[in-house]
Amino acid sequence: MDNSSPTPTQDSPAQSDSIALETRDLSLWYGDFQALFNVTVEIKHGIITGLIGPSGCGKTTLLRCFNRVNERYGYVTTTGEMRVLDKNIYDEDVNILELRKSVGMVFQRPNPLPISIYDNVIFGMRVHADKGQYKKADYDEAVEVALKEVFLWDDVKDMLKKKATGLQLEQQQKLCIARLLPLKPKVILMDEPCSALDAEGTEAIEDLMSNLRGKYTMVIVTHNMAQARRASDECLFMLMGKLIEHGDTSQLFLNPKEKDTENYVEGRYG
Repeated sequence: MDNSSPTPTQDSPAQSDSIALETRDLSLWYGDFQALFNVTVEIKHGIITGLIGPSGCGKTTLLRCFNRVNERYGYVTTTGEMRVLDKNIYDEDVNILELRKSVGMVFQRPNPLPISIYDNVIFGMRVHADKGQYKKADYDEAVEVALKEVFLWDDVKDMLKKKATGLQLEQQQKLCIARLLPLKPKVILMDEPCSALDAEGTEAIEDLMSNLRGKYTMVIVTHNMAQARRASDECLFMLMGKLIEHGDTSQLFLNPKEKDTENYVEGRYG
């Protein structure tokens, strides 16, 4: 990768038969503890894929592999292959900052920066921009487009200079998603994005995810089985660091192939 983000091999953002994320025999260790075991999976462009399984099963670890966030801990070892948009992200020529522009991430609790709503949205643009690359009109347009895409513009258009930390939690989470969009990501990773929200806020974020479907490839970790069924097109079920089953969400919940999957979705453990 020549200091650029991974580039898709097709122009369409949502080719259901093309692959956005792919692993081959991916294993990961935190020090001496092995958290992932030979995970091989393909995740399609433009759909929402849910990662489900009991606590400690490896789903968040797998999610964080897709943009190499795990490596921040400094004691992580990985083997195998991880391809994002047909590029092995463990190749020596991969620029991690550029990778994370293409593969954005939303965390469990909203984490807006303690600056204005406006400055939150364009934060990434400013960090990655060359001197003089953008004018104020460019930033203004990016803010409006991003906030409209996450259904937040009408709520905040008259308060863009106010601190983002004063927003409601649901609005903060929408803002965190909006903050990714000016960087034009191809993939959005979500780690329990509704865990800090009430039922109304959860519904709002799920509606937003549905609106973004097809424009972005989304992978969401969730403990909420009802949410997984409502929001995802496909699901991965993980157990003890291993991928047990991957398939269409309705098939996985109603007619799972593996006994472990059946036990989990029917609430027998986890």
